[in-house]
Parts: sequence; structure tokens; C-alpha cells
Amino acid sequence: MERLWNRNYCKVMAANFTLFFAFYVLTPLLPLYLSEHFGATKDVIGLVLSGYTITALLVRPFSGYVVDTFPRKTVLMIAFGAFAIFFAGYLAASTLLLFTIVRTLHGGPFGAVTTANATVAIDVLPSSRRTEGIGYYGLSNNLAMATAPTIGIWLYQLTNSFDFLFWLALIVACAGWIIDSTVKLKPKTAAAPGSAGPSRLSLDRFFLTRGWLLGVNMIAFGFSFGVLSNYLAIYGKEVMGITGGTGTYFMLCSVGLILSRLQGGKALRAGRVTHNAAEGMVISLIGYTLFILMPTLAQLSIVRSALPLGLSENYQLSIAIGYYGSALLIGLGNGHMWPAFQNMTINVARNNQRGTANSTILISWDIGMGLGILIGGIVAELLGYNAAFWTVVLINSIGVATYFLATRAFFLRRNLNPTVH
Repeated sequence: MERLWNRNYCKVMAANFTLFFAFYVLTPLLPLYLSEHFGATKDVIGLVLSGYTITALLVRPFSGYVVDTFPRKTVLMIAFGAFAIFFAGYLAASTLLLFTIVRTLHGGPFGAVTTANATVAIDVLPSSRRTEGIGYYGLSNNLAMATAPTIGIWLYQLTNSFDFLFWLALIVACAGWIIDSTVKLKPKTAAAPGSAGPSRLSLDRFFLTRGWLLGVNMIAFGFSFGVLSNYLAIYGKEVMGITGGTGTYFMLCSVGLILSRLQGGKALRAGRVTHNAAEGMVISLIGYTLFILMPTLAQLSIVRSALPLGLSENYQLSIAIGYYGSALLIGLGNGHMWPAFQNMTINVARNNQRGTANSTILISWDIGMGLGILIGGIVAELLGYNAAFWTVVLINSIGVATYFLATRAFFLRRNLNPTVH
């Protein structure tokens, strides 16, 4: 069997971790930064933060085409370098308007570099281990999503300095650029892979129309994580009175991601991506539902205050178990679901559309994240954060129902890889 963990693949994995770490180390704290530093309201916070995702969304279709057309290493280096430099802009932004401009423009290189790096990862994988390798590659950014917020919150509590976090993100991103600069690509993969297929410009060169329903599904799941990752810290502080629990929450989410690799690795090696996707979606839905149910019960202060002291303590313990248990479930579910959907999207694409396939799944995630940040902020402003998180459960449920009713059959009809099912 061909070697999965070759040197180039490990480098691309490490660079991907630094890329997402630099992004997510700031994510849960930016609402607090905008609120405390600039006095921004909830709906304004949602608008400012959604600009990043909107720009990434606009760039991704073109980045997929560019990655499939021009030398991938060159595209990767330019995009990664621009992504790193933009972190310095946060340090220089002295007004809310300047910060909004920098944050919005930063989404462009993020959209390009995530597409380029994921496509390079596929190129350096042996074809016989590609399905499994894509699953492990997804683990690198999922682990960053889970661990970076924990570290960011801990460092902020330790230093009480947002500038320190901006510097950290800049340094980590530069380290990722250096790692990727040492990756070796074969000459035939440095250019557009394969000359077969249409060379003319068409919609399918920018968005994988063969996988459109897979993208619709990912929008629902991106929406859920967008609300959770951006509003968890401020939600815990304002609604639950939890000031130090957010870091623990994301750490438990990270544990769930690791466990999902141990549990789901065999299924990915066997090509059972539809099984992994279904299992992950259901587990995540249970986690999101548990997350909102527990804080909702905690807000029933009249009932809580009427309980005897002993029962009240047990009640609080059950609330904590449910709250943090949801983190474990969401991490476990996302760890199964994300690589499965990435594999499904790649397997409905031709070989010369790998970049487009990667950009498509990321476009869909970005749309969901952007809508989650924007709508979550608006709903929180009008109805409160409790209502915003109930919206998460509703959208996630729609995504799960869509998969079982239509998406699974849609994939199996269009799958170009008979070893994947």
C-alpha cells in the first residue's frame, strides 16, 4: 500500500493548521473587541464580521478556477502571503470603519489560500489513499477550529490585550507560509492537472454544478457553526454568566474531533463517506439541540430559585453537564461530517476540477457561516441570543432532513469513483 503520511502531505497539513489557527484564535473574541473597543451594537457586530465571509465567498469561485489553471505553488504562495499580511491591518485599524474595511478585504486571500492549500493536499496524496487522506486533512483545520478559540480566550484572560492576539495570529500565519514554501510539487501538478475536459470558460469552471445539492447541505451546517463560533463567548457572558467556560467548551469540541477520527477512520478507508456524513450530521444536531436546551432551562430563574438548596445544586450540575456535553457531540459530529462532504464533492468532479470542487465546498460553508453571523446578530438584537441559537437548531434540522431525503441519492447517482459509497 502506498504511503499516506509523506513529507509533502505532512507539510501541507501543518500549514493548513496554522492557517485556520490564525483565523480562529480571533473568532470568538472579535464580538467582544468590537463591543468593548468601538462600542458596536449586536447587529453592527454581525454586519462587520459577515463582511469577511462575503468577500471570501466572492473570491472562492475565481480561486478554484485559478488553482486549476495556473501553477498551484505560485498561487498558494501569493494567497498565503496576502492572508498573513492582513493581520497587521487589525493592529493599525484605529476606528470601526477602518477595522471593517480591513476585516472585509481580509476575506479575499482567505478564500484563495484555503482553496489552493486543499487542492495541493490532494495533489501530494497517493491516489489509493486519497479518500482517507482528505479525511485527515480536514482534521487539521477542524482541530484548529476547536483549539484556537480556547487558546485565544485563555491568552486574552491572561494578558487582557487584543493587540497580543493580533500579533500572535500574524506570526502563526507567517509560519504557515514558510512551511508551505518548502512543499515540493511534481511538474505535471504544478500546472492545471489534466488537459481533458472543457477549456472554455463556463459556470462549471467556477462552481461545481454537479455537486450543487451537496453545497446546499453544507450551507445549513456552516450556518450553525457560524452562529456558535462567533457568539458563544458573548452569549455565555451575557446570558449564562459564564466568563471562563468558553475555552473549556472549545477544548471539549476538540476532544470530540479527535475521537471522530478514531471512530470514523475505518469507514473512510473503506470509502463509506455517506455513512460518515449521516452519522456526523445526526450527532451534531443532537449536540446543538442539547446546547440550546440547557441554557434555556438555566434561564428559568423562577423555577430555579424555588428549588431546595440540594436540588438547586444538582440542577446546576445537570446544566453544566448538558452545556459542555454538547461541545463534545458537536465536535464529534463535525469531525465525521466535514471530510465526508469534502470527499463526496471531489468524487463527483473530474480530475481537472479538483480546485473547483474544493472551492465549491468552501463556498457553501462560507455562505452558511456568513448567513449565520449576519442573521444571528440581527436575531440576537431583535429577540435575544436565545432565539438566535434556536434558529441554529431549526436550520441544522433542515440540513439533516435534506440529506436523508435527497442529497445521499443525489451523490450516489453522480459519483465518479466506484470505490466510494
